[in-house]
Amino acid sequence: MDLRSLRYFIAVVEAGSLSRAAGSLYIAQPALTAQIKKLESELGAQLLERSHAGVTPTQAGVQLYQDARRLLSDASAMRERIQRLPQGPEGSVTIAVPFLLSSLLMGPLLAHLKDTHPRIRVFVLDDLSLMVRKAMLDRRADIGVLVDAAQVEGLHCRPLVREAMYFCGHDPGGTVRALLRPAPDAAATAQAPAARRAGARATAARASPTMRPTIDFADAAAQPLVLQSRRYTIRQRVEEAAAARGVALNIAHEHDSARVIRSLYACGGGFTFTPACALGDAPASGTDWMVARVVNPEMTRSYTLATAANREVDGVMQVVMDALEAVVRELVASGRWEAAV
Repeated sequence: MDLRSLRYFIAVVEAGSLSRAAGSLYIAQPALTAQIKKLESELGAQLLERSHAGVTPTQAGVQLYQDARRLLSDASAMRERIQRLPQGPEGSVTIAVPFLLSSLLMGPLLAHLKDTHPRIRVFVLDDLSLMVRKAMLDRRADIGVLVDAAQVEGLHCRPLVREAMYFCGHDPGGTVRALLRPAPDAAATAQAPAARRAGARATAARASPTMRPTIDFADAAAQPLVLQSRRYTIRQRVEEAAAARGVALNIAHEHDSARVIRSLYACGGGFTFTPACALGDAPASGTDWMVARVVNPEMTRSYTLATAANREVDGVMQVVMDALEAVVRELVASGRWEAAV
């Protein structure tokens, strides 16, 4: 006995005729008659009285009719309840991300998740890179984006993306611009006809970090610098490069606050080293703002995706991690982030 047989029986009782019921069900009358006989056989009782005027339910048929209507109603309600259940994963995830990276990455990520997985709620802790690592070790975040940390005890880390470091600041007198060297691609572009040059420059500036001019690290180190203290990863990379080249750093201002550092170089208080992800925070074009990729040595900054080593990644976390990696790939491929995955 199945729900279809019960629906057929109800239709016959309500129509009072096998032929009329067959018409309303869009099936052949012999097939419907066979279904009713099968139902009677399964229940061991006659369900219908047949006459030249049609059919009427027996006492057993009346009982089955009443029970079948309740059963079909319950089945329909059950189907609706199941269909109203949340579709896809549901839950909350906390992500810790470096302050300099959050403005580039988190907007696209949160918008993407809102569209694709609206039942996942994401909380963001954006802070200095040291505090991001601490948040992961303290278990205050489920997922972390760590800076220059291939391996951290207690965390499972996998490579996410690598970006170049740049030297930037206000250069009203053009002193630093005189030290810059055009990128190889830019030199080739200069040989092209004017119309093609303009189009190539516009396209390459959006998509390729190699089109930016370069500055030798030793020349950059000699400029008045605005840097954080040695506790921070950018300063550590700068110190390592200075030691490798055997040059001294001309530090004009040293502060731990990233906001203070930004305020200083934005107002012309000196130059700084900044990762590619923060280039979008630069002043508007048309000013004396200067940006150059650092070479000799070329400085890079790597990010890893981290989770707790002793915690299984659940379905909600996996969705967020996959989305984060997809957004990173899209930002790099579109040229909005001068980096490599």
